[in-house]
Amino acid sequence: MERIASFSVDHRKIGVGMYISRIDGDIVTYDVRMCKPNGGEYLYGPAAHTIEHLFATYARNSTVSDKVVYVGPMGCMTGFYLLTRDLPHEKAIELVRDSMQFIMEYEGEIPGNSEAECGNYLYHDLRGAKKAVLPIFFELGGYTVEMLNYDAHN
Repeated sequence: MERIASFSVDHRKIGVGMYISRIDGDIVTYDVRMCKPNGGEYLYGPAAHTIEHLFATYARNSTVSDKVVYVGPMGCMTGFYLLTRDLPHEKAIELVRDSMQFIMEYEGEIPGNSEAECGNYLYHDLRGAKKAVLPIFFELGGYTVEMLNYDAHN
């Protein structure tokens, strides 16, 4: 089998940040790294689940919602994937930063958090989610399109 693109990135050389993982036609996959890969601290399951609900809700209700294809967690628990279509990179950075600010400021019931709407509706941690998004929120302040390239961090 062919080695997939994400396994070709040297995870020892990257940290918290946002990166272009791949481009498939008009779809761009961004790696939104909230934790340093292999850094010893990872997203806590219930917090990651809450981030997923809030990130996806915000992105799919934003002014660029028609450009959002997918928002979901990485299996390695270091961040999230954001897939977009026909969205300028500057707008993708802005969307992620705005989403993280939304999560940091969020109060109330988690969207989609009922037994009918979610397959694990008791598995949430809003306080943990707010804490977990702080590093990426601050990292994205002043982030440029050039910084989206994994090679720019080597």
